[in-house]
Amino acid sequence: MNKRILPSGIVLAALSYFFIASPVQAKGEVSYKNDIRPIIYDYCLSCHKPGGKGYKKSGLDLRTYKSLMKGTKYGAIIKPGDSYTSILIQSVEGRVHPSIRMPYGMDGSLAKDKIELLRKWVQQGAKNN
Repeated sequence: MNKRILPSGIVLAALSYFFIASPVQAKGEVSYKNDIRPIIYDYCLSCHKPGGKGYKKSGLDLRTYKSLMKGTKYGAIIKPGDSYTSILIQSVEGRVHPSIRMPYGMDGSLAKDKIELLRKWVQQGAKNN
């Protein structure tokens, strides 16, 4: 019987991709409507809408794409194509003062896969798609 054995490096690489690759890595373009808006609605909107604590403090209204892109009374929180310096990403990653880490009042932080979706969306240009 002639058995063919695959080089172990190929097998390990394939298994690593299958088991380690996150849904974000496997996914192409991140959608505002399907990926980002649900995160905002689940974790941010309760405070960042008129009448909410976050809105009163910063002026950030997250009800629509347009208001998200407008930002706060201090300026934009998203720099399309630049996830590293975007305030939105800095605040969910915890690279800001603990008093303004988002989502505010949440034990721990936003799940890593959700942060990665936000980061990737901003890096891809923060499109209204």
